[in-house]
Amino acid sequence: MNQKSEVVLFIAWVQAVIAVLGSLYFSEVKDFIPCEMCWFQRILMYPLVLVYGISLIKKDLRYAEAGLYLSGIGILVSTYHYGIQKVPALQHGAGSCGIVPCDGQYINLYGFITIPFLAWVAFIVIFICHLWLKRQVKQ
Repeated sequence: MNQKSEVVLFIAWVQAVIAVLGSLYFSEVKDFIPCEMCWFQRILMYPLVLVYGISLIKKDLRYAEAGLYLSGIGILVSTYHYGIQKVPALQHGAGSCGIVPCDGQYINLYGFITIPFLAWVAFIVIFICHLWLKRQVKQ
């Protein structure tokens, strides 16, 4: 693995760490109770810290193979969750998704930045980094 690939792998790992710390900040410091969809996103994000961390330590992308699938599924879950928050047609039944309704918006910066949007950005960054790394390995 060359130095540029290690930097991209480090970026993916840092993005996962930031996302995990952000989710813990929202729930433990700000006392925002995660909805059911937020839990699914956490289940997909939290292992990425270990997956990319181990891959970074071992300097071998094979250890991070699951990261591509976890981040890809995370993109889909985050997109759907964001849609529940922002698209009226998807909001039907969202209020019954658990103790906290999935269409609730603890934050709404600039009218579009919500917690699922932040998760979506994190998953996208990780997914793109991983695709770039896979392309470099093939060359």
